[in-house]
Amino acid sequence: MYFKNIFFLFFANALFAQALPKVSSGTLERIENLSSKYVTSRNIDIWLPENYSASKKYSVLYMQDGSMLYDAETTWNKQAWDVDDILGKLINESKIQEVIVVGIWNGGTTRHIDYFPQKPFESLTNNQQDSIYKANRSNGQSVFNNGKINSDNYLKFIVQEVKPIIDKKYSVYTDISHTFVAGSSMGGLISLYAICEYPKIFGGAACMSTHWPGIFALEHNPIPDAFFAYLKKYLPNPEGHKIYFDYGTTTLDSIYQTLQPKVDAIMKEKGYETSNWMTRKFEGDDHSEKSWSQRFAIPIVFLLGNN
Repeated sequence: MYFKNIFFLFFANALFAQALPKVSSGTLERIENLSSKYVTSRNIDIWLPENYSASKKYSVLYMQDGSMLYDAETTWNKQAWDVDDILGKLINESKIQEVIVVGIWNGGTTRHIDYFPQKPFESLTNNQQDSIYKANRSNGQSVFNNGKINSDNYLKFIVQEVKPIIDKKYSVYTDISHTFVAGSSMGGLISLYAICEYPKIFGGAACMSTHWPGIFALEHNPIPDAFFAYLKKYLPNPEGHKIYFDYGTTTLDSIYQTLQPKVDAIMKEKGYETSNWMTRKFEGDDHSEKSWSQRFAIPIVFLLGNN
């Protein structure tokens, strides 16, 4: 039943009303159904903090699953990250850089193929790839919905299409020290992939409940090892980059407990230290917006903090 619920979490966007979410802090603007030569069209919701002004510059946080960030009344499961409340409070308390959020909606049925890191997948044998493409969720639905992994194009969409619009329309810094990316579950994976593939674009990544299995089974699953091998080769230089990981211990998050320590070992091997890398375990937390909202301030202060 849990995986059935996760299925609806990932694909409900296409089924629900396109109303602009309500925010209790700052303002929200939308680019409606932005068309792309790389991915399916989708909404982009841009959050601006209180007293946003073109007379000063702001950092930018690009976030995955943009429909789930602000207003629980507009989401399928009546949960949201409450990004506006959390960032508004941190900005008002001068704990972080002033920042705008670019919430990129997922593509509904294309979510998994957009978010699954492509180069690690392509490192697998043809037989392994074929087997992975046949993977189903516990409710029998195809994980990949008969599509082919498209995450390299999804990153091109962010970097070549979305970012230029944001840089032109809003008063923002455009350098890596003020450009961040974040997401949870598969959104955590694609956020990590983004900073690895575009280390000159993104200076920090928050990868919450990172879905290292890639599919929904661990037995005879070559995906985690492929991810680990990729990280050993492509992790960005720790100088100038920050990366945050976390995980809970219940529901889907429980399967990350044996995988995240292997990533942590790679981070140490690649020269990451407490100044530019953090991994946190949250006992009792599950795989949900409620859990991510409760701890979202931690990676934000880590990445954007005014120290």
